[in-house]
Amino acid sequence: MKSAKANEFKFKENGDMKISIKNLGVIKQAEFTLGELTIICGGNNTGKTYATHATFGFLDYLKTNADFPVDKDVIDKLFSDGSASIALEPYIDHLQQHLTGASKRYSNLLHRVFAGNESRFEDAELRFELEPNTQIMPAKVNIKYGSAEKSFLQIVTTEVGSDLEISLIVEKDSTDLPPRHFIQNMIGEGVALAILGDVIPKPFLASAERTGAAIFQRELDFTKNRLVEMLGDKSTKLHPVQFLSKFSGEYPIAVRKNVDFIRSLPDLTNKESFILKNHSEILDAFQDIIGGEYTVNKDGEVQFIPNTNRRVKLALVESSSAVRSLLDVGFYLRHVATPGDLLMVDEPELNLHPENQRRVARLFARLVNVGIKVFITTHSDYIIKELNTLIMLNQGGKRLKTLAEREHYKDSDMLNSDKVKVYIAEEALIKLDGAQRRTRCQTLVQADIDSKHGIEARSFDKTIEDMNRIQEEIVWGGDE
Repeated sequence: MKSAKANEFKFKENGDMKISIKNLGVIKQAEFTLGELTIICGGNNTGKTYATHATFGFLDYLKTNADFPVDKDVIDKLFSDGSASIALEPYIDHLQQHLTGASKRYSNLLHRVFAGNESRFEDAELRFELEPNTQIMPAKVNIKYGSAEKSFLQIVTTEVGSDLEISLIVEKDSTDLPPRHFIQNMIGEGVALAILGDVIPKPFLASAERTGAAIFQRELDFTKNRLVEMLGDKSTKLHPVQFLSKFSGEYPIAVRKNVDFIRSLPDLTNKESFILKNHSEILDAFQDIIGGEYTVNKDGEVQFIPNTNRRVKLALVESSSAVRSLLDVGFYLRHVATPGDLLMVDEPELNLHPENQRRVARLFARLVNVGIKVFITTHSDYIIKELNTLIMLNQGGKRLKTLAEREHYKDSDMLNSDKVKVYIAEEALIKLDGAQRRTRCQTLVQADIDSKHGIEARSFDKTIEDMNRIQEEIVWGGDE
């Protein structure tokens, strides 16, 4: 229904966004804040993915279920005069109240986010809070609703940015107009875009299932495939009610979003991200990681062109696992990314050689430095240590500058420790809400970070120390 939508994002340092979770998977209670670069590390089955996917789901939920109420008087004035305005200040004043209500509604949907049994999520909870120093400045909005040929409603911000101006482009009694409650919802969406556009980042998630999604890019239509399978089974006779019940299954939101994005790749090639327009060196660095570039042929099939032989075009199934695991990230960077986005990557080290894991860490630092927020979960000591290097080199000074140049680090690789938040998923003594004493349970513990020593990643350090200790005893323990 929307034919055009423009939202100019003004990137600036806002206050941190704090997320609290309870009874989510193995995590009993935890809270964390989103930085410019947010990292969750820890062992397997410690709650990293639950925290990541719940966060992505909520940010995505806010973008599509803003639910800002619009007074009926505004709609009446719009239909009587052909135009109306809405003051945004009251919405800004009550934004945290709105976010609290949205958090409660979203918590009731967590079982759908993870496609799990509802009873397992009945006590699960997510809360979202803006830090007190967050400054809300309405984003510029210009939306037209209708077809490409004919629009019926326009919503724009005023020059001062404090109000929304709403106009009917067709006659108020036109048969082209949808019902009033539809228009009321459209105006509410305009309010949400103005209020949240400069506060809530647009999330993009590359889940751990992305490699499999890439292989089956052209076959990924679950409903269609299930229908074909059932119709092709001549031995089965289904009653219509039974037939419809076969389509009641759901998939986790991370899988569904990855599938939707992979299926849309042929349609993205005509779009250009701000990175493609203004930061092509980032795409060059990405191309070095995968050893080539992606292309889409006339049949809509994604192919890979290796740097070693530009005349060869490989199908994804013929390409390396590293090429497949970074497919959606590559298309996101080239065709979708906008300043202020939140790029979330579950285990970016999947299928990557250690040297490429280091390169991915530098890629993330560059994205942070051009205005893309990054959120990762990782098991990779190589990624953490490389990020440490970027933080420590950023101290400056002649010696470190010489070292950085010798090792081929660029100024755009450097990372400010204040932009990084790291959490370790592990058991710890914490005080649960409403409790008098601390309890040992699964949570997220914030790691110390400073510009001199980088990130304290004890999740990896103990394992490495144990391996070194054993190997040293093997070599130097003496003969039996």
